[in-house]
Amino acid sequence: MSAWLDAFVPIFGLLALGAALRRGLLRDDAVWAGMERLVFWVLLPCLIVNALAAIDLRALPVGGLAAAFWGALSLGTALSVGLARALRQDHAAMTSVLQGGIRFNNLMGFAIAGAIWGAPGLALAAVATGLIVPFVQAVATVAFALGGERRVTAFGVARQVGLNPLILACLIGFAAGALGGLPPGLAPTVRGLGQASVALGLLCVGAALTLKGLGDRIGVQAATAALKLGIMPAATWLVAAALGLGPLPTAVAVLFMALPTAATSYVMARAMGGDARLMAAITTSEHIAAMATLPIWVWLLTRA
Repeated sequence: MSAWLDAFVPIFGLLALGAALRRGLLRDDAVWAGMERLVFWVLLPCLIVNALAAIDLRALPVGGLAAAFWGALSLGTALSVGLARALRQDHAAMTSVLQGGIRFNNLMGFAIAGAIWGAPGLALAAVATGLIVPFVQAVATVAFALGGERRVTAFGVARQVGLNPLILACLIGFAAGALGGLPPGLAPTVRGLGQASVALGLLCVGAALTLKGLGDRIGVQAATAALKLGIMPAATWLVAAALGLGPLPTAVAVLFMALPTAATSYVMARAMGGDARLMAAITTSEHIAAMATLPIWVWLLTRA
């Protein structure tokens, strides 16, 4: 019971604290924008590099994890688009349903994996991030471009994915691990920066959540949440079982597919011509629903 409290109380407590700080002590948007950039460009990449530099990549079932993630994400992409069309949503709204159906809050994933499964869980969480981010980034970029005036090019998609700091962090972490780890002096610096990422990042996520618009297209929100928090982890579990992945890789894979969508989905929707209002509502409703669904998935995974 204490392990569960240690895993979930800090996560949802930090989300609530971030929301309270945003509406009380720290109301300046520039403060939160700066912290979000710090987490995305520096702190979270350091967490990934530190986790990957300490492991032997050859000992991990990377191929099996890739097949499980990409298979489930391909299904999720098709279901998200089909769901939006079935609910008669326009292209902008479809991109919000798509982001709500396949993107993930990796900060919550790192926090839970570390609290429940320790260092091995963090290492697999870093691998999961490296496998999921390129897929969802490419799919979302293409989806937005298809509804706009700019032509989609393979180079443009590859450039956006390749410049993502989380992808670069995975490459650096894998390289450092192959070379025997980070050098003395640099290792504790990277580790310290990485440790700050989860708490500060979850505060930023909480600050970004808003109750405004939750009454907008409730059916679309509910269907998207059911897809992301129910169907996606179940499909991942089935694929992982079919591939014969071990208990811990399967648990981390299912956990990451059970996470609510990324808070930055709203930023992407607003910047690229999506339905930002619907995206904000989906992001908040999925995080609220995840308070009930995530503990259930972790309970099932720890009993399997």
